Amino acid sequence: MMSTEKCMSTEIEHALTVSNDHMMVISNDHAMVLSDEHMMVTPDEHAMVISNDHAMVISNDHAMVISNDHAMATSYEHTMATPDENKMITTPEVNNELPNADTQPNKRRKKKSIVWEHFTIETVSAGCRRACCKQCKQSFAYSTGSKVAGTSHLKRHIAKGTCPALLRNQAQNPSTPYTPRSRTVGTGSATDTPKRRYRSPSTPYVLFDQDRCRNEIARMIIMHDYPLHMVEHPGFIAFVQNLQPRFNMVSFNTVQGDCVATYLMEKQSLMKFIESMPGRICLTLDMWTSTQTVGYVFITGHFIDSDWKLNRRILNVIMEPYPDSDSALSHAVAACLSDWSLESKLFSLTFNQPMSVAALENLRPLLAIKNPLILNGQLLVSNCIARTLSSMAKDVLAAGQEIIKKIRDSVKYVKTSEAHEEKFLELKQQLQVPSERSLSLDDQTQWNTTYQMLVAASELKEVFSCLDTSDPDYKEAPSMEDWKQVETLCTYLKLIFDAANILTFTTNPTAITFFHEVWKIQTELARVVLSEDAFVSDLTKLMQEKVEKYWKDSSLVLAIAVVMDPRFKMKLVEFSFSKIYGDEAPTYIKIVDDGIHELFHEYLTLPLPLTPTYADEGNGGNMKTDESQGGSLLSDNGLTDFDVYIMETTSQQMKSELDQYLEESLLPRVQEFDVLGWWKLNKMKYPTLSKMARDILSIPVSTAGPDSVFDTTSKEMDRYRSSLRPETVEALICAKDWMQYGSAETSNALVRMEY
Repeated sequence: MMSTEKCMSTEIEHALTVSNDHMMVISNDHAMVLSDEHMMVTPDEHAMVISNDHAMVISNDHAMVISNDHAMATSYEHTMATPDENKMITTPEVNNELPNADTQPNKRRKKKSIVWEHFTIETVSAGCRRACCKQCKQSFAYSTGSKVAGTSHLKRHIAKGTCPALLRNQAQNPSTPYTPRSRTVGTGSATDTPKRRYRSPSTPYVLFDQDRCRNEIARMIIMHDYPLHMVEHPGFIAFVQNLQPRFNMVSFNTVQGDCVATYLMEKQSLMKFIESMPGRICLTLDMWTSTQTVGYVFITGHFIDSDWKLNRRILNVIMEPYPDSDSALSHAVAACLSDWSLESKLFSLTFNQPMSVAALENLRPLLAIKNPLILNGQLLVSNCIARTLSSMAKDVLAAGQEIIKKIRDSVKYVKTSEAHEEKFLELKQQLQVPSERSLSLDDQTQWNTTYQMLVAASELKEVFSCLDTSDPDYKEAPSMEDWKQVETLCTYLKLIFDAANILTFTTNPTAITFFHEVWKIQTELARVVLSEDAFVSDLTKLMQEKVEKYWKDSSLVLAIAVVMDPRFKMKLVEFSFSKIYGDEAPTYIKIVDDGIHELFHEYLTLPLPLTPTYADEGNGGNMKTDESQGGSLLSDNGLTDFDVYIMETTSQQMKSELDQYLEESLLPRVQEFDVLGWWKLNKMKYPTLSKMARDILSIPVSTAGPDSVFDTTSKEMDRYRSSLRPETVEALICAKDWMQYGSAETSNALVRMEY
């Protein structure tokens, strides 16, 4: 290196100064760039080497800072040498001139630049060589005589997106990784470990796309419920800048617009899907609360597609300023129908809470304006079975709250101390209690956890009863009377738990399943309501009121759904009603029979599809009337009156699809029976009835998702989302739901949303 008194100035605009006590600085406006194939060598013991596999080594006391704007380039095939310690000689290569033969190495080094994965060198004429792109076959200047063009223009052709063939490949393979970060010299200390860049010859040069990166950030935020403000968090900004320095970081407002744009793109795809569905749609409405006293109505659509698969999609999340008003739900329904153009396609509504008389009076006229009410609206409104069962469970827990507190305290005593738990397990082993259950404290917002706590404690009651003898600190062991009440509570909670648990592991529970469960609960409660035990009698009456209210509102829907199951039809309805209603059963059976025949008649008169068309399909397409099957129609030969006579006499003898279906034998009751698949196979045989079955079997019985079936409190919107715009909240929640079923085709051209 140079001595303290000496310096070397370049012709660039600024000086390059080196001393023993100072660093070597190149101003912020200039840089020195060495190519991938070449190195800068000092022949003595202190070599400075730059290559693909080596680093630039600088002593511990000095650093070299190079800016990003200008470069001093060396060619790919030659070296730049310093003959002694105090002089740095630039070769003609800086001006793209070949050095003379004396300064050239004896053997050319193999080209290692990444551009040679995309280019080949072709000799055009004596002394003239050109670089040819392997992708698009364009040629570029490389060397003429003693002049060498370098590779910067070749890199630009590949990296900046000017190669048309590479652009086509990128469009066909959008999942290819982004352009890797180019090597730059940082400002870290001299003791930092030199960085290596590993490269594979098969790794493609991929274009960087700012819009695509923004789109992926928006989708990431939606999919994982990340806060929108994360794009302004310093840690996230630093991470992205190190990952891809060329990415222009987005603001909160920008990413909010990108998320809404993603939602709109997904919505267009879903609207096309819903428009193509052959049947009607059923809606569930779930009201969420918030700390700001406003409500959010989650509206979910349920429908069966053309392949006879049951679909479920969140359609809207509508903010209601006055959630307790009688018009809140009707306003939300009207907004949803208008937004998705469903005015003539609505079949039923299921609410998470019973509607008041005033709310129903607001709702029915609104729906009747453009939507034909099937069966005079008797199937229009139903209640959520999950909320009904949770309400019943809360009544049971409230009735036994004192004994439940004793059990909870006993479990807490064991589970909150390792020493206590060890004594408990030792005592269990000594008593040889066979139970395999483990004690656990309950979450009082989930009633099933309280039930499971009581069941486990009840099975281990012998251990609790003896625990006070081996552990003097345990003071409040439940009495035998207490354990008897616990068993009673568990008996009734199990009845509810078994029904509710179906909702957690069945993907799309149907009304058929819950017809069975509700009538079983009805029958059991009717059996013990007259018990002499006051505790049991009072508890039963509370539960019976809730289940009878649900049965009154939903029994017709549940019964008609059962009739659509070829394993049960009217037979199960007749059997169940006789158990519930006794001598009054025939009256209720007739209501169901009349209702299903009236409903079938309505479907016969519906304009889409016309029954004769389905009748032709039902006969396998064998009803040929053209001349190729025997000439013109007989009516053309003056036998019109005969045709009328045939229609009148045969119509009296022909049975309707419904009657034919009901009179056929029941199918075997296999456990895993696909009722929708059966109707798909028999839609030609029962063209009108299958259309009716499609709509009935899409009626949902619950508004709750599997994770909230056992909730004892209403769902509450978190503080962060409550602080966002209502349209942003809707976009985030709906888009996340839709994306799990398969996204719409991604596009880099995001719809710009301004806020």
